[in-house]
Amino acid sequence: MSAASVFMTWVDYLADVAIALVLLDVATIIFLMFMERCDPRSFFAWIMVLFFVPPVGIILYLYMGRTIYWHTSPYNDPDFWRSTLEGAREDLDEDMREKGEHSDALKIAEILSKAGAETYTRNNDVRVYTDGGELKDAMFTALRSAKKSILIEYYIIRDDGDGNELMEILIGKVREGIEVRLMTDGFGIKKGPAKAIKRFKAAGGHYAVFHYWLKLLLSPKKSHRNHRKIAMVDGRVAFCGGFNVGDEYRGEGPLGHWRDASVRVEGRGVVPMFMNFSEDWRYVARRDPLRKADDYLDPGLDGYPGVERVQLVSGGPDTMPNNQVSMQYLAMIQNARRRLYITTPYLDPEESIKAALMCAAGSGVDVRILIPDKKDHIFVFWNNMTFANELMEAGVKVYRYHDGFIHEKVVISDGHCCSVGSANLDNRSLNQNFETNVVLYSESLTRQLTDQFLEDLEHSSRYSCEEYNERTTVMKMRMAVSRLLQMFA
Repeated sequence: MSAASVFMTWVDYLADVAIALVLLDVATIIFLMFMERCDPRSFFAWIMVLFFVPPVGIILYLYMGRTIYWHTSPYNDPDFWRSTLEGAREDLDEDMREKGEHSDALKIAEILSKAGAETYTRNNDVRVYTDGGELKDAMFTALRSAKKSILIEYYIIRDDGDGNELMEILIGKVREGIEVRLMTDGFGIKKGPAKAIKRFKAAGGHYAVFHYWLKLLLSPKKSHRNHRKIAMVDGRVAFCGGFNVGDEYRGEGPLGHWRDASVRVEGRGVVPMFMNFSEDWRYVARRDPLRKADDYLDPGLDGYPGVERVQLVSGGPDTMPNNQVSMQYLAMIQNARRRLYITTPYLDPEESIKAALMCAAGSGVDVRILIPDKKDHIFVFWNNMTFANELMEAGVKVYRYHDGFIHEKVVISDGHCCSVGSANLDNRSLNQNFETNVVLYSESLTRQLTDQFLEDLEHSSRYSCEEYNERTTVMKMRMAVSRLLQMFA
C-alpha cells in the first residue's frame, strides 16, 4: 500500500472519529436540554464549551457541571406519602373556604403548594427561638426525654462543649436501646467531634454523611451541600432553623453575640420534616433504610390540639429550576402590601428576587433588610455591600447589625406570615445547597419576629448610597474581586 493510500486511510479514520465526537456532542446537548436543571446562563456557557471543544467539554461537564439528581421515592411506603399530601391539600382547601380566597397569607400557601411544597398543616404548637442558649436547653431537654427514636441532620456540629454534649446525649440514648440516626454534611462538619462520632457508631448509632468530603474531590456535586438543620424526637416534636450545634452559636465564639432563629414544632407539622429527613437519609444511606413511617411518627399527631398553621419548604439542586425556596421568597415579597422585613447574613439574591425587592420598594412597601456588620466570610461580606447598594438605589432600606453577628434567615411579610429556616438570600442557598424553611401563617408568631427585628434595628445603623460611594480604592478592589469569586462559589 502506497504512502498516499495509508495517509488517506488515516484521514478517513480521523474523519469517522470526528463525526462520532460531533454526534456524541449533539446527543449530549440534546440530553442536557431535556434533563439539566442548572441556571440557564450556566447551561448556555456549557453548551458553548461542548460545541467548541467537544471531547474536553464533555469530560469537564461530567466532572464539574452535572447537577442531575434522579428522583426516587423517599420511602417504601407510598400509601402513607399519598395520604399525607392529600391531607395537606384538604387542610389548605378548608382554610381557604373558611377564611376566603383573598387572604394574603393563604395566597402564599397556595402558591407554594402548587410549586411543590404540599406540606401545609394545621393544629401545631410552635415556639420561635432567637437565642442560642434557650434553643440548646429546649432541644437538649427534648433529646434527653426521647423514648422511641431520634432523627437528626445538621450542617455543622462543632468539636467543642456543645457539640460533644450533644453526642453524649445521643450515645446515651443508643445505649438505652433507642434508635438514633444522625446525618451530617461532609463539608460542613469536616472532622467535627470525630472521637464522639466513632463512639456513637460503636454503640450502635446510625451515622451517615451527606456528600462525604473525600468523595467530593472527584464528584460533580462538590458544590452541593446539605445546609439543613432538623432534629426530631419520637416523631412528636421537631426543631428546624438556622442554628447549628456549637459553643459559638451561644455567643462563645470569635464573633461574639450570635443572633439566629429556629423553631420548635409539635403537631402534624412534624410529618413533613420526617419526609424531608427520610428522603435525605435514603439518598446517603441506602444500605441502612428507615422502617415504616408509623414506626417513627407519634400516633396522636392527627388529633393534636395546636392552633398554628405551618408549611415546610425545602429546595435544592434536585428541584431545579423550580426551587421551592426561591418560590417561597418570591411569593412572600410579591404579596407584601405594607411591610417586608428580611434578615439574612448573606445578601446575594438571584435576579428574579432582586427585581421583586426593587418592585416592592417602588410600589410603596416598606422593605427593610438587615445584614451583619462583621465578617465571617470576607468575600461574602463585600458582596453584601455591593448588592445592598443596588437595592438601596431602588428604595430598599438596608441596615448593618453591630451587636455581634447576625446569622438569622427570617422573612416577615406584613403581619400575617413569616418564615424561619436555613436558606440565606444568596446564590448558594437558592441554587446549590439543600435547604429547609418553615413558613408560619400566624399573626402572633409574626408579631414576635417583627418585634425582634425592630429590636435588632436598635443595635444597627442604616447603610446609604452616599456611604457606598465614599469607598476607598482598596474597598472597591475587594468588592470587585469578591464579586468575581462569588460567581464560582
